[in-house]
Amino acid sequence: MLNRRRFSSALLSASALCALGQGAAWAQAEAPIHILVGFPAGGGSDVIARLLADKLQAELGRSVVVDNRPGAGGQIAAQQLKAARADGTTLFLSHDHSISILPQVVAKPGYAPQEDFMPLGGFATFVNGLAVSPGTPARTVPEYVAWVKSQGGKGAIGIPAPASTPEFLVQLLGKNYGLDLTPVPYKGSAPMIADMLGNQIAAGIGSVQDFIEYQRSGKLRMIGVLGGQRQAALPDVATFSELGFKGLEDTPFYGIWAPRGTPIVFVNSFSSALEKVLALPEVRAKLTDLGLTVGYMSPGQLDARERAYTRVWSKIIADSGFQPR
Repeated sequence: MLNRRRFSSALLSASALCALGQGAAWAQAEAPIHILVGFPAGGGSDVIARLLADKLQAELGRSVVVDNRPGAGGQIAAQQLKAARADGTTLFLSHDHSISILPQVVAKPGYAPQEDFMPLGGFATFVNGLAVSPGTPARTVPEYVAWVKSQGGKGAIGIPAPASTPEFLVQLLGKNYGLDLTPVPYKGSAPMIADMLGNQIAAGIGSVQDFIEYQRSGKLRMIGVLGGQRQAALPDVATFSELGFKGLEDTPFYGIWAPRGTPIVFVNSFSSALEKVLALPEVRAKLTDLGLTVGYMSPGQLDARERAYTRVWSKIIADSGFQPR
């Protein structure tokens, strides 16, 4: 009888410790939620994060702020997420580059997404596109190819981060069209676009959401997009697939992650709030206007998409001969 009482007492103590652990994780339940963004203010990811943060704040009933930590193509922000307490106060909004690409092309990224992060939910897919500067005469991809050939077959294309999807796209474009194209890496899309506006570089590859406002104002021209179909926000811009360049139909994604070990009650609460926010007509309209294809993904669906996209780009990276650096 005594042993049974001691066993029951031990069970109660273990339960109490578990509850205390959960309580500690939720000790800051009213503290602000910081959403890390690995790119500078003013870029596409930043604009998206601030739109969602505003609506999530109202839905969750607590402060949600955007914390820009630019550098190394999102690597710095990702490392900060790994180091953060798993209490729901530090999250990471990112697209495919930091999650699926960067860990394959950097020798020591400092994090492993599938081990260190927990998916909270996805909210959109998007496509990358090729844009040209105002001083570049081309208005279509064939015209751009012809123009580069008239310059000796060599050209430079800006990319928002080194060893990123756009860098491999530059290589693929060069190979497909018989051009000697050099990727020029920047610390985010904002400085790349600034150089394009000033005709310091003739072209750039980045996400549609980075270029779209400049396209609408006529300051830059998008001449080709990836993906399997034309974008609703850019009906006049042809896909590379239409032009006979196949194999670039898979679309990148956007999602939000937390540190591994974040309480499941927070994961469920945040994911539910994200789904509700994405159902708001004004949010869907604004994200669509930015060139995104809006669609909620549960944590499980986002995890599956991340793994599938990682496999796709693992083959592309291996075929390119790229060595992690």
